[in-house]
Amino acid sequence: MTARAYEGTVVPTSAPAMAAIFAGSASLILLGGALAFQYLGGLAPCEMCIWQRWPHGFSIAVGLIGGMLARSEVLPSHLVKYLAAGAIAGLVISGAIGVFHAGVEWKFWPGPSECTGFGYVPGQEDFKPLQIVRCDEAQWRLFGLSLAGYNAIFCFVAAAISALVLRGSTSKSR
Repeated sequence: MTARAYEGTVVPTSAPAMAAIFAGSASLILLGGALAFQYLGGLAPCEMCIWQRWPHGFSIAVGLIGGMLARSEVLPSHLVKYLAAGAIAGLVISGAIGVFHAGVEWKFWPGPSECTGFGYVPGQEDFKPLQIVRCDEAQWRLFGLSLAGYNAIFCFVAAAISALVLRGSTSKSR
């Protein structure tokens, strides 16, 4: 448990709040990285890449924002462990989608049909049909792993760390 200064007194930050904030922060960093690869690196996301982003948004809202509100005593303290569990679940879900996506890229199983064909991209001045970004072809790899694979690894590691912090707090309260 860490402490923070609050109007001249020291108010402890609970382990569940730390777990929620850590899980939400990990999702914020991972989502920020995905957006950086998209907007700075020029790698357009496929359908399954977008699927991986939604649970990160949930973890950010529930974990980071909810954890900070609970830490600030705006939310009741008994809700914090549920916020942490929700943020951890968001990380696990995004990681699971990442595993599935990496498997599609490695041709272990077929991917969704939405990831092939042609379509119109809103905002483009050229109205010719554009190739949709394929889910079964990695646009970028490092040491053989794609962004989906790295998302899965980082999600599972962050979820495990958050779960250990949360578990440690519940075992101490017994």
